[in-house]
Amino acid sequence: MTQQSGNPTDDAFWRRPTGPPADTPGSTTGSTAPPPARPEIHYPGPPPSTTPPPGWRPPLHVQPAPPRPLPAQDHVALDAEEGSARTLTYGIGMLGGAVVLILLCLLCSRALF
Repeated sequence: MTQQSGNPTDDAFWRRPTGPPADTPGSTTGSTAPPPARPEIHYPGPPPSTTPPPGWRPPLHVQPAPPRPLPAQDHVALDAEEGSARTLTYGIGMLGGAVVLILLCLLCSRALF
C-alpha cells in the first residue's frame, strides 16, 4: 500500500473505525451514551463555469479536399449480373434440396423395408 504525501488525516473520515462497536448485541459495555456525532460535510458543488469569449477558437487554415466524384454506374449491367447471380443461387439451392430429398427417401425406405 502506498502512503500519501501531505496531511495523512485527510482521509480519516473514510477509514474503518478501529475501536470495538458500541451497539452490537454481543457487546458487554452496556453504555447508553448516544453515538458520536459525525461531522457534517456539505458539498458546495462544482465551481461555476464561464462561457468562452466569441472567437476563442484558433483560425483554421487547412481546408479538407472536396470529395471525389463516384464512378458512374451501369445499371443495365448491374441488373444482368444480379439476375445471373440469382439464377446460380436458385440452382444451387434446388440441387441441394434434391440431394436432401433423395437421402430422405433412401433413409425412409430402409426404415420401412
